[in-house]
Amino acid sequence: MALVSSSTALAEKISWYCALLMALMLVLSCCETSETSEFIVLQPSNVSNKPCDEIYVVREGETLHTISEKCGDPFIVEQNPHINDPDDVFPGLVIRITPFKNW
Repeated sequence: MALVSSSTALAEKISWYCALLMALMLVLSCCETSETSEFIVLQPSNVSNKPCDEIYVVREGETLHTISEKCGDPFIVEQNPHINDPDDVFPGLVIRITPFKNW
């Protein structure tokens, strides 16, 4: 009987420590920052001045308006006939960019 209660107590202690470890890992993962996200959030002007390639792959959270401003191409919809609805832009969509210099 003493063997059963001591093994139960040991199992409870191990479970408690595992729960604390998981909680600590969760807190630390929420506090972790990425250098890339800081660069994008803190310095968007540097990113927007960067010229875009002729072939552009849409990223998450982007719209045709933000891509147009970023790449200097106000005629994205006209140059991409495969875009039927300008509001239906999704990550991974490939579009053609032609920068307009006077824009």
